[in-house]
Amino acid sequence: MVREAKRQTTEDSKYIQQHLANERTFLAWIRTSIAVIGIAFLMINLHEKATASALSTFLVQLIGALAVVISVCTIVFSTVSYVVKTKQINEQTFRPSRPLIWFLASLLLLITGLFGYYFFTLL
Repeated sequence: MVREAKRQTTEDSKYIQQHLANERTFLAWIRTSIAVIGIAFLMINLHEKATASALSTFLVQLIGALAVVISVCTIVFSTVSYVVKTKQINEQTFRPSRPLIWFLASLLLLITGLFGYYFFTLL
Protein backbone atom coordinates (compact mmCIF):
# COMPACT_ATOMS: atom_id res chain seq x y z
CA MET A 1 0.00 0.00 0.00
CA VAL A 2 1.43 3.35 -1.05
CA ARG A 3 1.04 6.12 1.46
CA GLU A 4 0.52 9.57 0.12
CA ALA A 5 2.52 12.20 1.84
CA LYS A 6 0.33 14.78 3.43
CA ARG A 7 1.04 18.09 1.77
CA GLN A 8 1.26 21.09 3.96
CA THR A 9 0.25 24.41 2.47
CA THR A 10 2.46 27.22 3.60
CA GLU A 11 1.64 30.90 3.63
CA ASP A 12 4.09 31.50 0.77
CA SER A 13 2.57 28.79 -1.42
CA LYS A 14 -0.79 30.56 -1.51
CA TYR A 15 0.73 33.39 -3.52
CA ILE A 16 3.37 31.65 -5.60
CA GLN A 17 3.07 33.87 -8.67
CA GLN A 18 3.32 37.05 -6.64
CA HIS A 19 6.39 35.79 -4.81
CA LEU A 20 8.04 34.73 -8.06
CA ALA A 21 7.34 38.16 -9.58
CA ASN A 22 8.81 39.77 -6.46
CA GLU A 23 11.96 37.67 -6.86
CA ARG A 24 12.28 38.56 -10.55
CA THR A 25 12.01 42.25 -9.71
CA PHE A 26 14.63 41.91 -6.99
CA LEU A 27 17.02 40.09 -9.33
CA ALA A 28 16.49 42.75 -12.02
CA TRP A 29 17.57 45.44 -9.55
CA ILE A 30 20.63 43.37 -8.61
CA ARG A 31 21.57 42.95 -12.29
CA THR A 32 21.17 46.69 -12.79
CA SER A 33 23.52 47.45 -9.90
CA ILE A 34 26.11 45.00 -11.16
CA ALA A 35 25.91 46.57 -14.63
CA VAL A 36 26.41 50.09 -13.21
CA ILE A 37 29.44 48.97 -11.21
CA GLY A 38 30.84 47.19 -14.28
CA ILE A 39 30.41 50.28 -16.44
CA ALA A 40 32.10 52.42 -13.79
CA PHE A 41 35.11 50.10 -13.62
CA LEU A 42 35.29 49.95 -17.41
CA MET A 43 35.19 53.73 -17.62
CA ILE A 44 37.95 54.12 -15.03
CA ASN A 45 40.08 51.48 -16.73
CA LEU A 46 39.70 53.02 -20.19
CA HIS A 47 40.40 56.48 -18.82
CA GLU A 48 43.62 55.43 -17.12
CA LYS A 49 44.95 53.97 -20.37
CA ALA A 50 44.45 57.31 -22.11
CA THR A 51 46.54 60.36 -21.37
CA ALA A 52 44.37 62.76 -19.44
CA SER A 53 44.48 65.86 -17.33
CA ALA A 54 44.27 65.85 -13.56
CA LEU A 55 40.77 67.36 -13.70
CA SER A 56 39.40 64.65 -15.99
CA THR A 57 41.05 61.97 -13.84
CA PHE A 58 39.38 63.43 -10.76
CA LEU A 59 36.03 63.58 -12.59
CA VAL A 60 36.29 59.94 -13.68
CA GLN A 61 37.22 58.81 -10.17
CA LEU A 62 34.32 60.82 -8.73
CA ILE A 63 31.84 59.33 -11.21
CA GLY A 64 33.21 55.83 -10.53
CA ALA A 65 32.93 56.25 -6.76
CA LEU A 66 29.43 57.67 -7.10
CA ALA A 67 28.43 54.74 -9.33
CA VAL A 68 29.63 52.27 -6.72
CA VAL A 69 27.73 54.12 -3.95
CA ILE A 70 24.57 54.22 -6.08
CA SER A 71 24.93 50.50 -6.87
CA VAL A 72 25.34 49.61 -3.20
CA CYS A 73 22.28 51.76 -2.35
CA THR A 74 20.33 49.98 -5.07
CA ILE A 75 21.27 46.58 -3.66
CA VAL A 76 20.37 47.59 -0.09
CA PHE A 77 17.07 49.27 -0.99
CA SER A 78 15.99 46.48 -3.33
CA THR A 79 16.75 43.86 -0.65
CA VAL A 80 14.73 45.75 1.94
CA SER A 81 11.92 46.20 -0.58
CA TYR A 82 11.96 42.48 -1.41
CA VAL A 83 11.64 41.47 2.25
CA VAL A 84 8.87 44.01 2.92
CA LYS A 85 6.94 42.96 -0.19
CA THR A 86 7.21 39.29 0.75
CA LYS A 87 5.59 40.05 4.09
CA GLN A 88 2.95 42.28 2.48
CA ILE A 89 2.06 39.61 -0.09
CA ASN A 90 1.53 37.01 2.63
CA GLU A 91 -0.54 39.40 4.73
CA GLN A 92 -2.47 40.63 1.67
CA THR A 93 -1.53 44.23 2.47
CA PHE A 94 0.68 44.87 -0.55
CA ARG A 95 1.18 48.45 -1.63
CA PRO A 96 3.52 49.50 -4.42
CA SER A 97 6.65 51.31 -3.26
CA ARG A 98 6.51 54.31 -5.57
CA PRO A 99 8.90 56.54 -3.54
CA LEU A 100 11.57 53.82 -3.63
CA ILE A 101 11.15 53.40 -7.38
CA TRP A 102 11.42 57.17 -7.95
CA PHE A 103 14.48 57.37 -5.68
CA LEU A 104 16.35 54.50 -7.33
CA ALA A 105 15.38 55.69 -10.81
CA SER A 106 16.66 59.19 -9.96
CA LEU A 107 19.98 57.79 -8.75
CA LEU A 108 20.38 55.70 -11.90
CA LEU A 109 19.47 58.68 -14.10
CA LEU A 110 22.04 60.77 -12.24
CA ILE A 111 24.84 58.31 -12.85
CA THR A 112 23.75 57.82 -16.47
CA GLY A 113 23.84 61.59 -16.97
CA LEU A 114 27.31 61.80 -15.47
CA PHE A 115 28.55 58.98 -17.72
CA GLY A 116 27.06 60.77 -20.71
CA TYR A 117 28.57 64.09 -19.70
CA TYR A 118 31.99 62.54 -19.36
CA PHE A 119 31.88 60.79 -22.72
CA PHE A 120 30.47 63.78 -24.59
CA THR A 121 33.22 66.02 -23.19
CA LEU A 122 35.75 63.61 -24.68
CA LEU A 123 34.38 64.10 -28.20
